[in-house]
Amino acid sequence: MSVVKHFISESMKKNEIDEFLQKELVRAGYGGVNMSKTPLGTHIVIYAMRPGVVIGRGGETIRELSRILEEKFKVSNPQISVSEMEIPELNAYVVASRIASALQRGIHYRRSGYWALNQVMEAGALGLEICISGKLRTARARYEKFKAGYLPKCGDPALKYTRKAEVHVQLKSGMLGVKVRIMPPDAKFPDKTQIIESLPEEQTEEDTTEEEILKEKAEEKPKETSREETAK
Repeated sequence: MSVVKHFISESMKKNEIDEFLQKELVRAGYGGVNMSKTPLGTHIVIYAMRPGVVIGRGGETIRELSRILEEKFKVSNPQISVSEMEIPELNAYVVASRIASALQRGIHYRRSGYWALNQVMEAGALGLEICISGKLRTARARYEKFKAGYLPKCGDPALKYTRKAEVHVQLKSGMLGVKVRIMPPDAKFPDKTQIIESLPEEQTEEDTTEEEILKEKAEEKPKETSREETAK
């Protein structure tokens, strides 16, 4: 297998595992998965709002997940660990799933969009964009966007820091799609400069050194004049 085919197959497998965990861990508040290969096997970190639901009673659920990942998805020696999300409002998949569940309960799409927008911005996000598309009001499909803050669409910060998620929900009128883009508060931008102020102790040390230099120069001048007088 070539290198290109290897990376394509690995990314497809990761997406399939992500979709499987989304369906299995809906009650746990699933927020994403991170997979990395180690010499002992495959280390899998599952992010969830309620880790106890993922682990199960006596670790029963997590053992079943590891068995399915090994048999169905051919993951070599899966070692699963669960991590709790500190701020769920900054996780794109959690926000998108909340909007989808609100739409499924019959809440108007604008109300659910602005509600999620306020929650994410109050959590400290730098920028947010929510796009709800489908048959919103009429038989013709359209989309509605909700924006707030600063969210670049291109460049290194957009590729490195932007958190994206897409969730679909089935309603009587048809299928609706929810796309969420979040710029977290720890993002760093190259066009923003930071001014570092020097400490007062360092300032006093610099002042003392400058005074000493001026004193030494003042002492050297009379010595030079006295040497010229002796030469005369």
